[in-house]
Amino acid sequence: MNAPAKTEEFAVKIPDGVYAETVISVEHYTDRLFRFRMTRPAGFRFRSGEFAMIGLMVGEKPVYRAYSIASPAWDEELEFFSIKVPDGPLTSHLQAIKPGDTVLMRKKPTGTLVLDALTPGKRLYMFSTGTGIAPFASLIRDPETYEKFDEVILTHTCRDVAELKYGFDLVHEINNHEFLHEIVGTKLKHYPTVTREDFTYRGRITDLMESGKLFTDLGVPPLNPETDRGMICGSAAMLKDTKALLEKAGLNEGANNKPSEFVIERAFVG
Repeated sequence: MNAPAKTEEFAVKIPDGVYAETVISVEHYTDRLFRFRMTRPAGFRFRSGEFAMIGLMVGEKPVYRAYSIASPAWDEELEFFSIKVPDGPLTSHLQAIKPGDTVLMRKKPTGTLVLDALTPGKRLYMFSTGTGIAPFASLIRDPETYEKFDEVILTHTCRDVAELKYGFDLVHEINNHEFLHEIVGTKLKHYPTVTREDFTYRGRITDLMESGKLFTDLGVPPLNPETDRGMICGSAAMLKDTKALLEKAGLNEGANNKPSEFVIERAFVG
């Protein structure tokens, strides 16, 4: 009699209009970062680069936060890349999940970091800090990105080298994927930087842009609104400073209903 009673109690706890999905795998990168994959609802559709509200039951109530979907739109599973916040209302619990656990997800994805929000161009920059790489993890694994752009430049800035590993894993995955490696070819350039350790590339991405080192290192010309497009996801200060540099170069901010030269994800903080 005990098992049915538990099942019934669990069923009551899942809020209406919400998916209840099963954790498939969890990988901890550092004491601050981890990624997990979970089942994808059969009817769930999203555009690569969008985010969803995911959550857990904490006590008797669900707690949600906006999370960029790190897997591409074609993937049969959903992937998320998360920071660990010891006192975070959600992440303090989320960091303890394990395969078989249940994660909640609201049914409507949204977001501005989508290809449709950009006008056609030659080169796409993806500027990210920390877990802000998550929407770009989706986009760099989407064939449509490479249909629309000749060159895709992913910048990822973290404090320490260990925090860059997720980005390196993504590039390795693409290079060894059964069909992505042929589509991507040499179009993807990965530019990882750190701010607190010695590394091949060091410094805040905005400083590297201002000095011109970013463009010299990549062997590309400075930003040009005729050819270059941008997407920005990271901390509030990074969004503000990177936006200012793009606007200084003549690029204009766009949105889903008004495509332009660059877009920002303001729902993200981290």
